[in-house]
Amino acid sequence: MTLRRKASYKDKKSFVIYFSRADENYAVGYIDKGNTEVVAEYISEITGADRFLVEPANPYAKDYNTCIEEAKERQAKHDAPIVESIPDISGYEVIYIGAPVYWGVMPEEMVTALKEIDFAGKTIRPFTTHEGSGLGSIPGQLKKVCGGANVVNGLAIRGTAVNTAKDKVEEWI
Repeated sequence: MTLRRKASYKDKKSFVIYFSRADENYAVGYIDKGNTEVVAEYISEITGADRFLVEPANPYAKDYNTCIEEAKERQAKHDAPIVESIPDISGYEVIYIGAPVYWGVMPEEMVTALKEIDFAGKTIRPFTTHEGSGLGSIPGQLKKVCGGANVVNGLAIRGTAVNTAKDKVEEWI
């Protein structure tokens, strides 16, 4: 009988691409640092990965309800410009892609950022922060947007639990 070992990504050259939003978050209230950024920092600490924050050229409203309506509109129009393009990822094996779940998918800014990148031969590990959506449709969305990549098991963490989730992140990695 052959035992199957869990794939380890700790020692792979890694890069974290993420979107995160502070201000008012569902079930959390107003925060100074976005939940997804907290998880991205954990991944970077554990793996030594470099990080890149995808920032909207048009910032979202500070209050939650207006923010989610803005997100819905940007998704419908596929119009979400970003401040800066993702740098060259050719030297990385594993790409961690993280975002909050907005209407079941990642914020449209992530699509804007990712669609121009060559992901051929890369391993993508999605992670999300949420309050009940889990990974949403993000793994399937990444398979479409990041052509040529191998999208593997993801991690979903509730926004209300991110500040105590470092062990969960380390176990996943």
